[in-house]
Amino acid sequence: MGSALEWLYTQQRFNKPGLERIRELLARLDHPERAYRCVLVGGTNGKGSTTLALAEILRAAGHRVGRYISPHVVRFHERMEVNGGEISEGELEALLSELRPLAEGIGASFFETATTAALLHFKRAGVEWAVLEVGLGGRFDATNAVEPELSIVTNIGLDHTEILGPTLGQIALEKAGIFRPGKLALSGAQGEGLETLRQKAAQLGSKLRVLGEDFWLREVQPLPEGLVFTLEDQTLHRFSTPLLGVHQARNLALAIEAARALEVPWEAIAQGLAGLQHPGRLERVKATPFGDLLLDGAHNPDGAVALRQALEDHFPHMELSLVLALSQDKDAASMAAALDLQRYSKVVLTRYHSPRSRPPAELLPYFPGALTAEPPAEALRLAQRIEGITVVAGSLYLVGEVKRLLLGLPPEERWQ
Repeated sequence: MGSALEWLYTQQRFNKPGLERIRELLARLDHPERAYRCVLVGGTNGKGSTTLALAEILRAAGHRVGRYISPHVVRFHERMEVNGGEISEGELEALLSELRPLAEGIGASFFETATTAALLHFKRAGVEWAVLEVGLGGRFDATNAVEPELSIVTNIGLDHTEILGPTLGQIALEKAGIFRPGKLALSGAQGEGLETLRQKAAQLGSKLRVLGEDFWLREVQPLPEGLVFTLEDQTLHRFSTPLLGVHQARNLALAIEAARALEVPWEAIAQGLAGLQHPGRLERVKATPFGDLLLDGAHNPDGAVALRQALEDHFPHMELSLVLALSQDKDAASMAAALDLQRYSKVVLTRYHSPRSRPPAELLPYFPGALTAEPPAEALRLAQRIEGITVVAGSLYLVGEVKRLLLGLPPEERWQ
């Protein structure tokens, strides 16, 4: 018999909408999610960075904090951390073994079971706060079974349109499902998506505060090793972070505003931001067997635009090559346009270890002149530069597989 984690992975292909199963799981476990206070973080892009930043800020303020993310990059254990430490092998195995009979009896999905495991782990670890990254959408996402103190929707873009809907308004309506009556909601959305969020907040009686209307970013400055920026919210405060990409300033502004709403002092906010490290998001890895790499999970057009801008800001004169894999549901034409392929001296198309990954040959019409190679190790060899950087992008699953390769670990089949 395999491990409990191996069993959980067999459930990845099954994804059923609705909150009734996780609510039943939590009820049978005497509602572990009620043992601490929660914040929900949704949005199309940036929710992982915002989740990380808020969790680190709360830690810096002296709180014991659980952080739940999805997907993981290298190991499943990354999904549930307490005060920056991943759940241990033994704790995870025991937890999943305990939950398995309940989950199977209810017919819970992979993500519902994983989310329940995190919520139970956080209770047993004695956390005061849990910051939870929404998996998909919001309204029917398993994380939405908690009752948050406040909710954040980072932005609204076109992604997962086959599930969430083809328009920004429809996608925003799904993501606004994490709002709560009488509770604060924060967003950095704009345009049609913001208008839908505003309407939903008004219907619920949620107080919505919007970046660019109620608080503002000023003087965002990219540096070789990070960012500095000013947040205006009645007063001006200057912050620095090692995260790359000017787009991160918007995510961090939302985390700061959330922290202030939770009465965190400015000093703790600055301390939390100063030490941020976010694997797989503009992560530079130097002197690998494949040369210097820049790993980024950009997987939709908005993410690709942010990646392109970050390269212009932080590496304006660097020679670049690109290794890219896309999932079956991604818009290859829009990704190709957003990436600005002229910036790369060489493009190599590959795939990650899952049927969800699109075959490289199918991508060639959108990336004329590109090379193809499977597996990613061969793509990295083809793209390698003696000087310069190889950018690895298109999917966090590809980024995770490359990081596993660098660690000497075998690939894992990824669905969620």
